[in-house]
Amino acid sequence: MEIPVQAPELISVPTTVPINEEEADVITVPIPTETFAETPKIETPIPPGTKVSALSLSSIRAKRELEQSHKSTIKDTVHLPTEAFTETDMLLQWNKYAQRLGDKGRKIMESLMLVNDPKLDGTTIIHELPNEGSKIDFEGEKFDLLGYLRGKLHNHDIMIEIVINEAMDSRKAFTAQDRFNRLNEMNPNLELLRKTFDLDI
Repeated sequence: MEIPVQAPELISVPTTVPINEEEADVITVPIPTETFAETPKIETPIPPGTKVSALSLSSIRAKRELEQSHKSTIKDTVHLPTEAFTETDMLLQWNKYAQRLGDKGRKIMESLMLVNDPKLDGTTIIHELPNEGSKIDFEGEKFDLLGYLRGKLHNHDIMIEIVINEAMDSRKAFTAQDRFNRLNEMNPNLELLRKTFDLDI
């Protein structure tokens, strides 16, 4: 492909250059000033096969070839551990994870995990939460917890099921005595502290 290019134009501009200071003669020397024509942009054609429409026959052919290559490679199935564990083992790891969250400052998830003890049914952990809002918060962190428990308990069949128990809300303490009794259930040393310093409730 030939591209016509124009030859540069020569413009002579008269300038004076003194040869000798003593001489009064002036010599005019033409100085060429070149102006070049803009070089045209050359577009190279895109080689065929680089971009393929999703609806073209070549894309369908490429897809079939890809499927055939995937069928020919046999993937090894990874056998993940499924060791047996007890509810005590699960509760120990559950509480360790909750403690870890509390240390990182993620108090909401820690309190959701410690609102009550989860129950174990085979490899399914059933955890009761008081309302739908707490379930949504728990679901956001559930997969990290699940990964932790599966790794620590060496069982990748573990699942977590969330059950909403509206009756849990009624267990909230309303009076000072109710709050003290609830805290005393969590930490029996509180009663010893109250008696030692003869504190009122």
